Amino acid sequence: MGPVKSRVTALAATTVATVLATAALTPAAEATERPGSSRLPARVVTAEGPVRGAVTGAVRTFQGIPYAAAPTGERRWKKPQPVRPWSATLDARAPGSACAQPTDQPIAIAGGGSEDCLYLNVTTPAGRSARPRPVIVWIHGGSFAYGDGASYGAAKLAAARQGAVVVTVNYRLGVFGFLSAPGLRAPANLGLLDQQAALRWVARNAGAFGGDPGNVTLMGQSGGGYSVCAQLVSPGARGLFHKAIVQSAGCVGPDGSFTRAQAEKQGGDVVAAAGCGGTDAVDSCLRSMSTADLVEASASGHDGYRPVVDGEVVPEAPAEAIAAGRFARVPVLHGSTRDEMSGLAGMDELTTGRPLTAEGYAEKVTNRFGADAPAVLAEYPVERYPAPGAALSAVLTDSEWSTAALDTQRALARHTSVYAYEFAEASAPYFRGVPRPASFSLGTGHMTDLAYLFENELFESLDSAQAELSDTVVGYWSRFASTGRMDGPGLPVWEPFTDEERYVQRLASGDIGRTDFAAGHHYAFWKRFV
Repeated sequence: MGPVKSRVTALAATTVATVLATAALTPAAEATERPGSSRLPARVVTAEGPVRGAVTGAVRTFQGIPYAAAPTGERRWKKPQPVRPWSATLDARAPGSACAQPTDQPIAIAGGGSEDCLYLNVTTPAGRSARPRPVIVWIHGGSFAYGDGASYGAAKLAAARQGAVVVTVNYRLGVFGFLSAPGLRAPANLGLLDQQAALRWVARNAGAFGGDPGNVTLMGQSGGGYSVCAQLVSPGARGLFHKAIVQSAGCVGPDGSFTRAQAEKQGGDVVAAAGCGGTDAVDSCLRSMSTADLVEASASGHDGYRPVVDGEVVPEAPAEAIAAGRFARVPVLHGSTRDEMSGLAGMDELTTGRPLTAEGYAEKVTNRFGADAPAVLAEYPVERYPAPGAALSAVLTDSEWSTAALDTQRALARHTSVYAYEFAEASAPYFRGVPRPASFSLGTGHMTDLAYLFENELFESLDSAQAELSDTVVGYWSRFASTGRMDGPGLPVWEPFTDEERYVQRLASGDIGRTDFAAGHHYAFWKRFV
């Protein structure tokens, strides 16, 4: 759910400010744009109160806008509450705090964030438009435990040919947003409820920023993508968005949600780690703990938290609901990367300093697939790949990600319009400061496609060919958000995906066009054996 399921040392601190300045601006700073100016003002009046951002180059940015009351004190583990309106102009030139999280992973936010974190950021074109612009709401990934919205600079996406109002959102994570535990008197899926509160903020305020509240695209990757899957089936999100972009998340797959029993088992472990197990007052014990102590007791890594099938926010597992056609039938752009699991496959080499051997590859496949291992090894013979690590990457990617991706596209396409893609760069920008294995290329691994859509200090810089691909991809995403189609001027042809005509677009530098995704990822084999 994060970039790799690994224990790589966390990256150096990203350059993200974490303090929201709430002081009123001076009268001189309150000055508005000259009448008749072609550029939009830096001051906007929202339904909750005025905010002042910054105009830089082609875009306006507004950061750290509270969309709900701080979920602190008595509001810990409560549904999001309305923010108190303000009258003095709010300084929206720096991000608010990230949500509280562990700091043990590369995608963690330096400092660990805080519970006072329900902020969003808005990026818009600086120029005026004759008509309202489409709105893109970005739900960041991070295994429902890491990350924030402000790390994803959206200048390029906002300033694309179509133009868009891009909103990046914080939502409660981990133990604060997705904990279900025996004895804790709290609703499930608070993180999803936060996302819905942010969407309601967009419905109220998109127009003030030049956006169209009737043309909202909900977009997410990995944990954010699974969030979009959950919102597609959540009654509380119905009507709050009109298109969906799901990146690297198989809505129809095994990894998108927990049953109540699974969630409470994991939650019981957290309660025990917190020292509250066995007491008659689990709720009061947990509520009395500090943020830091709860984070310390919480499950870290990539497997501890998921949306919970609670019968209310998530009435049934998204995989089952979408397969049965019980979801909001909005147009969907859905895809994955060609090498989702390459980072994990390279871990042995990075931790031991020695490449994976053919014998080690066979052992890992046997440990993972048991009685099916001989068939897997016959389908993926090591000599067909540049290195045993590359073979392992293909096996893990195809079994855990690609099969679910195609299953999702087929299920969605039975009921709504779908465009499908595979990000297939031979070598995408990797995580800044994190070493790569020497024995094989990581290709486009999990999360690295985001380097082409956002400005984010996590990733290495794009080279000239990658920058050209980025322009095309941003053009596609912008076109979809505007119209629900991929037929923009100057863009390579991209046909819809249907269950009869399974068109998947390959996205790679100098190589954009249809790809046989099913054959490339051994789809028939996995449907037969696993």
